[in-house]
Amino acid sequence: MGRSVNRILVLAADEDDGLGSAIRRAVGDTDYVVRPRVRTVGELRELLPEADIVVGDWSGALPLGSAEAALAPRLKLLQQPGVGVNFIDVGAWASVGVPVANTPGANAASVAEWAVVAAASLSRSVHWAHAEVAAGRWPQEAILSRRCRDLGELRIGIVGFGEIGRRCAALFAAFGCDVAYSARTPRRDGTARFLPFRDLLKTAEVLVVAVPLTEETRGLISAAALSALPSGALVVNVSRGEVVDETALVAALRSGTVAGAALDVFATEPLDPGSELRTLDTVLLSPHIAGGSATARQRIYSMTADNVARVCAGDSPRWTV
Repeated sequence: MGRSVNRILVLAADEDDGLGSAIRRAVGDTDYVVRPRVRTVGELRELLPEADIVVGDWSGALPLGSAEAALAPRLKLLQQPGVGVNFIDVGAWASVGVPVANTPGANAASVAEWAVVAAASLSRSVHWAHAEVAAGRWPQEAILSRRCRDLGELRIGIVGFGEIGRRCAALFAAFGCDVAYSARTPRRDGTARFLPFRDLLKTAEVLVVAVPLTEETRGLISAAALSALPSGALVVNVSRGEVVDETALVAALRSGTVAGAALDVFATEPLDPGSELRTLDTVLLSPHIAGGSATARQRIYSMTADNVARVCAGDSPRWTV
């Protein structure tokens, strides 16, 4: 007797159908992919009772909480196509016996590369110089007032030492930087040394924030943390917006305590048009795309499709959170 047909509900917006195509190739003709006709919570809740597997959304438009968990009696797997699961109530799904999985490390190289490129742009005011020349000016002498420094001479402090943090350390070390990190558990790593968080803040001329968002890390980079940095430090955030107190960061940037910031993530996304961060020429803004390279996206598609196919075939999922 053949196995039952699985109904795979894909919530992620996928303009080129790369994710859907990868899943269909992985599962073959035995199972089939369903998508919401409209991207609303109401439509999601109508489709959940018949779903065997759900592939989550990465925009936050279709959160999966306790109300949704109660509507999915057939579900075998909730697979997030990416690392962050902050739009999923993992505990609620665990309480109804549904494993939640993600794609750990799939975009780590891309995010780390963005963090280093952004830090280099800040340290040399590349983003500012581009805006000046694009506006018709030629700031060849004005650049001298921007406190530009070679990236390789700066002390790097990485908050969080998962896959992204470790890759950041290796890339910064290649520039010749002195690299340290803080994490809950010290790790053996030849490219960086461990420092307690408070000690890291005192030395970091470039602070790279790469921790997951949890209740412990929410607001971790506070006014007090920013004031502990060396004068003129740079802040790079590739974690989640809520980890950094944006109000405190603006104040530190305006006072000059922090010389610049590169932000790929924000407490509210899209960034509020009235945000003061938009008004500062010492800030590099990016629309949550650090991990959005074509290379990273293909890794996410492949890992997601492989895990879905495993569960469709009756095997246990990988990468449960």
